[in-house]
Amino acid sequence: MPHLIVLGSVWPEPNSSAAGTRMVQLLEEFQRADWRITFASAALPSPHRLDLPARGIAEASVALNADSFDHWLAGQAPDAVLFDRFMTEEQFGWRVERTCPNALRILDTEDLHSLRATRQALLKRRQALAGPEAERQSVAPELAGPDELFPEMADSDLLQRELAAIYRSDLSLMISEFEMQLLTGTFKVPAPLLMYLPLWASPEPNPLPFEARQHFVSIGNFRHAPNWDAVLWLKHDLWPRIRAARPDAELHLYGAYPPPKATALNNPRQGFRVLGWTEDARGVMARARVCLAPLRFGAGLKGKLLDAMACGTPSVTTSIGAEAMADEADWPGAVANDTQTLVRAALSLYQNVPQWREAHEQAGYVLARRFSALAFQGRLLAQVQQLRSTLPTHRRANIVGTMLRHHQHRSTQYMSQWIEAKNRLTPRDDSHNTH
Repeated sequence: MPHLIVLGSVWPEPNSSAAGTRMVQLLEEFQRADWRITFASAALPSPHRLDLPARGIAEASVALNADSFDHWLAGQAPDAVLFDRFMTEEQFGWRVERTCPNALRILDTEDLHSLRATRQALLKRRQALAGPEAERQSVAPELAGPDELFPEMADSDLLQRELAAIYRSDLSLMISEFEMQLLTGTFKVPAPLLMYLPLWASPEPNPLPFEARQHFVSIGNFRHAPNWDAVLWLKHDLWPRIRAARPDAELHLYGAYPPPKATALNNPRQGFRVLGWTEDARGVMARARVCLAPLRFGAGLKGKLLDAMACGTPSVTTSIGAEAMADEADWPGAVANDTQTLVRAALSLYQNVPQWREAHEQAGYVLARRFSALAFQGRLLAQVQQLRSTLPTHRRANIVGTMLRHHQHRSTQYMSQWIEAKNRLTPRDDSHNTH
């Protein structure tokens, strides 16, 4: 039985983020192919973490910048190692290569962090030119195309780190076709290093009809900057206009880890309800009449919008939200990038039964055509099997990756070993103890 080790920057939380859902899908893919799996992380246990042992997956706590990891890894003798983000590859990639050189190294990019950061910087640049808070919060989404993004991204440290991690890995998983095209077309990454593997979902059985649903809903982990920005746009600009037209409507905002600045926005009198984490995000989505996702920047696929499709819940989002999911003309709801159009679309879907039902049906069509589980299950393991059988040839063709592993891993290795030595030599401060 082959052995997969997953090195996670965090423990998976499928009820908190799309990243958690993504990780569960990857784990299930390897389990279906009868792989033994060990999930290891240096992160502290989180309150909403998945019970991995209950799913037959072993857990291990590992240390950063410590040779103890190398000894542990050697004892595990993995056939493949999956890094959950490029930062994890930076931390552990050189150790994996040194300890288990024949293990396949897979990077799950989740999304392009550099793309998200660049869009956020461009949005802030435009907001800085605006006037008071209300005006800043009404600035439109960041819609720069690849030609405009290139000069903004090319010199960024974040992009260089992501590209280096991709080249050093044998295979990088991409969830967005837009990002695949950006990497291969704009940044000239060799296509054999990448694999398109999006999130997938199955439709909920017996979705509720229009008459059985109520309220607007918005879902997203509050620690994720694009989600918090969307909350601010809703609070200061979009929701007051929707509420003025429908005084009986409420907006229910759900998400893990709401900070005090988020809970402070809760205002039942205005119908603006900040409700925090929910154990059943699908159930919340399935009971709502319309999903609002006014994202002004971001990257990857939006799990909340995939859940909306699975629940047959029409959604109103921006071009950023719809990116790599469906053409705007086919969207199950509405896609718009200015306040007036977003508000008008949200109200129309909320009140117009025929329009709502049309969007409800369209959600199922998009889901089946673009994100069907049957279309993607099994593809990853087929690719893994092929790479395992041709790994020396595959790596030999990736000369840039070979060069980067030689130089970048050396610098990372020496820094890590310096930190480890410093930790050993620094005496522990026990002055606060009493004897």
